[in-house]
Amino acid sequence: MKFKDYYEVLGVKESASADEIKSAYRKLARKYHPDVSKETDAEERFKTVNEAYEALRDPEKRQAYDQLKRQGYRTGDDVPAGGFGGGGYDFDPSDMGSGGFSDFFEQLFGGARGGGRRSAPRKGRDLEMRLNLSLEAAHQGGKQRISFMRGGEQKTLEVKIPAGVPEGQQIRLSGQGEVGPNGAGDLILVIGLEPHPYYTLDGRNTQSKLMLAPWEAALGAEVPVQTLHGTLSLKIGAGARAGQKLRLKGKGFGVEQPGDHFAQIDIQAPAAETDAQRQAYLALAEQFPNLKLR
Repeated sequence: MKFKDYYEVLGVKESASADEIKSAYRKLARKYHPDVSKETDAEERFKTVNEAYEALRDPEKRQAYDQLKRQGYRTGDDVPAGGFGGGGYDFDPSDMGSGGFSDFFEQLFGGARGGGRRSAPRKGRDLEMRLNLSLEAAHQGGKQRISFMRGGEQKTLEVKIPAGVPEGQQIRLSGQGEVGPNGAGDLILVIGLEPHPYYTLDGRNTQSKLMLAPWEAALGAEVPVQTLHGTLSLKIGAGARAGQKLRLKGKGFGVEQPGDHFAQIDIQAPAAETDAQRQAYLALAEQFPNLKLR
């Protein structure tokens, strides 16, 4: 068996906290997910990242892995079957909740331990599907109906989506995977977020354009701003500049711990379509003879 450095796979230190491991996993899962990545080895990397997270997210599994790693093994080193013993941990592979992992993982967490107990029959294979949500649906959460194929038949379920679910988050539905000799595997939903015509998302912060007329920017105004939390009234001070960002605290993505919303000012001059409008622009130009824009 070839040793795998799961910390190296996730790009974290051995002292990394559970939150740091989870954050690294989510970032890499989004990067290498076969549905979105264009890299030729994305599927294999995605599997490796999932395997590393499965090994390190559980405190007991992580302790067993760390005990082996402390023996000095490095990536690619040969590990004899006996190298897995002595940890005092005995994991039933039917409890692992994931499938398709390497021989190294199976030997470490699912093989015989100490007294030579044989592995229990496996559950059925886990299924995975991508669930694309609008930004509003992910923000608010709620029930979603999904359809998927299992054993050649189509199944439909109603799934509860937590409010503020981020892209790349996995939702595991126990017992909804393929049926095996020791029960059914799980269905793993990987959340995707559809592009939005109005908002851009940066973590839990949202941003949108705020179009102002020249006189609103120059003199100040009170204008409506659309956010995921509804339409709000925002006061614009005199002398607003294009590109300036105005923050609405707590009005970004999420319900329990929302981010902020940033309204980025863009100034739009209406076209002069009548003689009176053209004269108004000429009169305005005369009032600012020293204006230099270039």
